[in-house]
Order: sequence, then structure tokens, then C-alpha cells
Amino acid sequence: MAALQTDCLLRSSCFIQSQLPPCRGRWRASLQSLPKLQSLIPFEELTMLTGQSTIKRNKLVAHKEEQNNSLITAKLLTIAEAAADRAEMHAIIGEQRNNWNHLFLHSINSINLTASLMAAIASIPEIAASLPLNLSSAVLFTSAAGLMLLVNKIQPSQLAEEQRNAARLFKQLERSIRSLGASTSSESDVEEAMEKVLALQKAYPLPLLPGMLEKFPKVVEPTRWWPKQKKPQRKQGVAGNGWSCEMEEEMRGVLRVLISKDEEQYVRLGELVLSINKFLSFTGPLLAGVAAVGAASSIGGGGLGSWPAVVGGALAAVVNTLEHGGQVGMVFELFRNCAGFYRRLEEEIEYNLGRMRR
Repeated sequence: MAALQTDCLLRSSCFIQSQLPPCRGRWRASLQSLPKLQSLIPFEELTMLTGQSTIKRNKLVAHKEEQNNSLITAKLLTIAEAAADRAEMHAIIGEQRNNWNHLFLHSINSINLTASLMAAIASIPEIAASLPLNLSSAVLFTSAAGLMLLVNKIQPSQLAEEQRNAARLFKQLERSIRSLGASTSSESDVEEAMEKVLALQKAYPLPLLPGMLEKFPKVVEPTRWWPKQKKPQRKQGVAGNGWSCEMEEEMRGVLRVLISKDEEQYVRLGELVLSINKFLSFTGPLLAGVAAVGAASSIGGGGLGSWPAVVGGALAAVVNTLEHGGQVGMVFELFRNCAGFYRRLEEEIEYNLGRMRR
């Protein structure tokens, strides 16, 4: 039985082998037809390719940085051009308002003196035209009083000084922005330059109405034409601001002197000049009004005659000359700007010392 099973297995295996196709040759041919693998890239060539890709990447980064710097420089130059235009506009307006001061000064004095002369001539008994002269004198004195009220309100000499300061500061800002654009700058520099322009524009408005600065403030404050420092950069030692401990102590002493003496001195002088200007601006129109009343009362043959008109008109001309010929408003603005200069210096020192003014 076992012999029969063995014989059957042998026959079946031979039959299977005879049925299978001869594929050994095909496998051998397919193996020979496969493409050979390329040889490995040499290390030197790989290093060269890596270096070239790094150079290309660095060139792209440098090109992007150059484009960014060009854009920032263009923005800074645009702001500088705007500051230059603003400086020229302030210079023109300042010259115009200085001409206003001279025009109103001479016109008001001429009106007052002419009205006083007419009142004096009308008081002569031999003059038959006393009524028209007194009436004309009263009209002229009334006009002079109104003009003096207007001029004392706007203070042309102070307006001219404001525009002169604005032109000078805008030119200074333009030079600093152009020098900043010539060096490496960032977007923060552009924002800072724009803030400086806006702060200066707010400190010295160009139009007369609205937005004119208060000419008789209740409290005299130093003029502020710079933006407020955002936060102090306080660090201990030399790494914070580049100052040593001894230098910081010296700067604290300088700061105390600036606050207690220099700024306070100019603020005090500004208050004194402001008080004088208030007195003169009130006295001038009052004297012109008294002269107008005196000229009107002399029409009906008043007891005092033309003396109030003549003396009042002369004194009004003197007061007007002292106020606007002496340019008291300009002196007040000058002291206020000097106090502002010391205030800015104080804030710069406080910022570097890590302190902030409240």
C-alpha cells in the first residue's frame, strides 16, 4: 500500500512539472534588462551644491532686506519733505503776522492821535465846526477801542513768534529725519518721526481760527512740541543707558537744578510778563473808550470840555505802543518756549534714568 502511494506521488509531481511553462529564462532576462543604479554623488559636488543653495538663500534674504530698507527710507524722506513744506508755510505765515503787528500798531496810533487832535481843535472857541469835529473824534475813538480789543485778543507779535519757533523746529526735525534716513532704520523710526511731526503740529497750529493758542492762560505751562516718552528703559549698571553710577548721580543733580531753577525761573518770568500784558490789554481799550465818551459829551458843551478826549486818546496811543510796539506777547511766548526747552531736557534725563514725569 505504501509503495502504491509513493508511486502516485512521483507521477503527480512529474505531471505538474510537465505542465508548468519554462519561465526561468524569462526571469533571467528580466533581471538583465533592469537599469543599473546611478553611481553615488561625490562629497565635493554635494558640498558645492549645498553652498550654492545657501548663497542663493542669503541673496534672497538680502534682497528682501534691501527692499524693506528702501521702503523705510522712502517713508522717512516723505515725512522729511512734509516737514520742510510745513516749515516754509510757518515762515510765510510768521512774516504775515509780523506785518499785521506793525500795521495794527501804526493804524491804531494814527487813529487815536488824529481823534485827539480833532477833539483839541474842536475845543477852540473860534472854530465854527466844533460839532462835526467832536462827532468824528468820537467815532474814531470808538473804532480805535474796537480794534484794540481785537488786536489784544489775537496778539499778532505772539502769533509771529509762534510761527518763527515752528519754522525753526520743523527745519530741525527735517534735518534729523534726513540723517536718520541715510542710516539703517526701521518701522519704529518711521512711527517716531511721524509722532514728532504731529506733536509739533499740535503745539504750533497753522490756522488762526479755530485752534489758536490761548494768549492769556490761567496757568503758565512750558510749551510742549515733542511726543511723550512711552516708557522708561531702566536697567542697573552701565548696560541700561551707558552711564556709570557716578554719571547717573551727576545727572540727577543736573535734573534737580533744571527743575528748581531754570524751568521755574522762566515760568515765573512768563507769569510776570503775562500780568503786564493783561494790564496793558485792559487799559488801552479802556482809555480809548473814555476818550470816545469825552468826545461825545463835549458835543453838548460838557463841563470837562475836550480834556478827557485829548488826554484819553494820547494815553491810549502810549499804552498801545508799549504793548504792541514793545511786543510783550512775543516776550511771553519766548519765555514759555525757553521753559519748554528745559522741560524737554528734563524728560530726556528722566527717561534715561528710568523715571517718568507724571
